Amino acid sequence: MATKSLAQMRPKERGKITKVGGSGHTHRRILDMGVVPSTEVTVERVAPLGDPIEIKIKGYHLSLRKEEAVQIYVEMIER
Repeated sequence: MATKSLAQMRPKERGKITKVGGSGHTHRRILDMGVVPSTEVTVERVAPLGDPIEIKIKGYHLSLRKEEAVQIYVEMIER
């Protein structure tokens, strides 16, 4: 299966998180919001300029900045 960053995904695409990169406070905050490996994620919407990206994860909607989404790697799930 193909692996890409969350920022490269299009609306309605689904995937399973494989790695959450980054460091420090931002990394910890992303993990605390439930963005952890082995979790399924669906891209709901992407703003016209690509920032922010709205995802659905663990039953709730979350908006991430593109700079955060680039550090989250996802293995694509076919529909």
